[in-house]
Amino acid sequence: MVRIAVVDGQGGGIGSTVVKRLREEFGPRIEILALGTNSAATSAMMKARANKGATGENAIIRNTARVDIIVGPLSIVLANGMLGELTPGMAAAIASSAAKKILIPINQEGVEIAGFQKEPLPHLIEKVVENLKPVVTGR
Repeated sequence: MVRIAVVDGQGGGIGSTVVKRLREEFGPRIEILALGTNSAATSAMMKARANKGATGENAIIRNTARVDIIVGPLSIVLANGMLGELTPGMAAAIASSAAKKILIPINQEGVEIAGFQKEPLPHLIEKVVENLKPVVTGR
């Protein structure tokens, strides 16, 4: 079974949308671990049907080293991202994890990605699903 960590902060809106869509697409074939920078984000992802949830710096540092894939907004690899909720330790742990990372390019931190065309969030989440299909299905 593929273990996927979905990392989010603030109110967990992006993370909960990702969790909901992954659950719709893959059902019980994946294990989703909701990792929130705060309890509101974790709670939102749990309501979207993540298998397990954990909150805070230590939870993120420990668990991102124990999953196959990490999904979240681009800011999860930026120290002090999400208005400072994402600590440098969290960003370093995520960036240095051996897990495959699928980052959603939402420009909230003043970081521009050259060549990226802005798209609505639902389209970006569909691209996350498309990236995961070969890993989950083995094709």
